[in-house]
Amino acid sequence: MIVGKGDIASVLNDREGTIFFASGVSNSNETRDSEFMREIELLDKQDRTKCLFYFSSISVDDIQKIGSNKYLQHKLRMETLIKSNFENYNIIRIGNITWGSNPNTFINYIKNKKSKGESVQIKDEYKYIIDKDQLVILTDNLPLIGQNTICVFGRMAKVAELV
Repeated sequence: MIVGKGDIASVLNDREGTIFFASGVSNSNETRDSEFMREIELLDKQDRTKCLFYFSSISVDDIQKIGSNKYLQHKLRMETLIKSNFENYNIIRIGNITWGSNPNTFINYIKNKKSKGESVQIKDEYKYIIDKDQLVILTDNLPLIGQNTICVFGRMAKVAELV
């Protein structure tokens, strides 16, 4: 079963005995508690006998970024809830996706700015980029038994290169 209708959910191949939980907070700048609670409440309704696939953020490994970032704090909380409540799960920490229509993704933010002729602030930093084919290969082949947390870095690219 695929829970969600967004960019990640749109590329997944359903697998028997699984729940692909791709219906969550997709804006890393989100601050409304109601959005975080909506995801927690939806997780609570899922069948705990199935293997849950959850899409987290590669940034949860960066303690300095987490500090006051409600989105990353929430992602860690969701991971903890999954680990406590599901016997079988795959927590997949990913970077920035390269597909879809969500205006809040990093790539689409850049595309939208450029299409409007607006300048894009270029920081001297790297981002991790994952293509949909990489994600599909991974989700099609992960085990359905066990407790796994996987960091998928994909390709590392300088922001200036992406712009």
